[in-house]
Amino acid sequence: MKKIRRALISVSDKKNLKSLLVSLKKFKIEIVSSGGTYKEIKKLKHVCTELSNYTGSEEILGGRVKTLHPKIHAGILNKRENKLHQKDLINNNYENIDLVIVNFYPFEETLKSTINHKKIIENIDIGGPTLVRAAAKNYNDVTIITSSSQYKELINELLKFKGSTSQKFRQKMSQIAFTETAYYDSVISNYFNKIIKNNFPKKKVIYGNLIEKLRYGENPHQESAIYSSNKSLSIKQLNGKQLSYNNYNDIFAALTISKSLPKNTGLAIVKHATPCGVSILKNNVECYNSALVCDPISAFGGVVSCNFKIRKKLAVELSKLFLEVIIGNNFDADALKFLKKKKNLRLIDASNFYPNELLKFTSANKNILIQSEDNKIFTKNDFKIVSKKKPTKSQFNDLMFAFNVCKYVKSNAIVLASNKTTVGIGSGQPSRLDSCQIAIDKMKKFTNPTTDIVAASDAFFPFIDGIEKLINSGVKAVIQPSGSINDKKIIKFANETGTVLIFSKTRHFKH
Repeated sequence: MKKIRRALISVSDKKNLKSLLVSLKKFKIEIVSSGGTYKEIKKLKHVCTELSNYTGSEEILGGRVKTLHPKIHAGILNKRENKLHQKDLINNNYENIDLVIVNFYPFEETLKSTINHKKIIENIDIGGPTLVRAAAKNYNDVTIITSSSQYKELINELLKFKGSTSQKFRQKMSQIAFTETAYYDSVISNYFNKIIKNNFPKKKVIYGNLIEKLRYGENPHQESAIYSSNKSLSIKQLNGKQLSYNNYNDIFAALTISKSLPKNTGLAIVKHATPCGVSILKNNVECYNSALVCDPISAFGGVVSCNFKIRKKLAVELSKLFLEVIIGNNFDADALKFLKKKKNLRLIDASNFYPNELLKFTSANKNILIQSEDNKIFTKNDFKIVSKKKPTKSQFNDLMFAFNVCKYVKSNAIVLASNKTTVGIGSGQPSRLDSCQIAIDKMKKFTNPTTDIVAASDAFFPFIDGIEKLINSGVKAVIQPSGSINDKKIIKFANETGTVLIFSKTRHFKH
């Protein structure tokens, strides 16, 4: 046990101070404070020594230097059982500080409220993290508190041990404190990397807030949790069971697709993070039914992500199929009431979800792969019509749609489309020929479209056999990246068969 006789309090977040001060007073703990915290403590009618009076040094540089003083840090960092340390304290007339309560300037919140660089810089806390690190290092003798959410636990500790704290408590608070300073510095580090556009610095710091510990990972024997660089997720669950690791994985995969579609238009059906139906038809019910037809068997137990507000008429259609998750840019009252009849059905409002992350992370062992997201927005300049036959307007639109969907399909990816809807998707095969066959088989089994069929490939066809297979299945137009040594042969084959062929300047592998 370590008796607390003196506390230093310096907080930006002044919530819940009243209950804390009452507890400190109960155990006759002297309080030292400065600036706004000192004024707040006095306002709450508690006795407090102003820091400048305690140190004998005025704050300088407009408040940039106030707690950076040897009397403060010697009082925190000295080892109580070290005779040399105690001798230094006596010689300098310094006293112990047994409790440090500090939280930092709101740097992260400032980033969200302004782009003014000077204002952002002024919200980088120096003294706060220095105090926290000093107290956390000396946890054997000093208690460190870094959040108003910890006050209740501190009060209970003081009550339990009559004004003292246990080493177990101090060590726990120390661990939290070092995590807090590391997180704070990582936000600052990432800000500076962002403004100088350095995505790949020599040392990369990743930060996140625990949103939820999940029941398990992809399988019951795996542990998992979800973190966010924000304090909360940009999606809101409105109904249903707790989300699992696999649910989150599918939700983010589905949202990445649906949010890439035209504004307030279209939807994606996803199973195991892979699209099994996508459509951008204007009528929402027709859009869903058309996407569902692409692969209704795979859609069973899947996720539907709508890039629009879900209304009652569509809700009725959605309820006819067993789905794990339904996502919308909000739900109207009637749709929500109707869908909530299924207690386990997870309903997600994604109206505030915007896929704007620039980097994507993949980990293996202690190694991390980082790349920029494949979020390229297509323009006509990204494509070149290389066949003699030119696409009709509807064919060109379908080709652009299919090629966009290709970005989100596991390689090797083949997407067949007709009338703004996928009609066959082949994915995740080592052989592009096999992906062609899977897409064709799905189309023949479920859709048999009556309008022109187009095909998109995420990478070039290395040989004629793949594009030949597609054309023989009824495909009238093909889009693929260029770059094969056989590009000329494929162009020749397209001309011989009267097929529209468009080359893209961009490849879209997804592994």
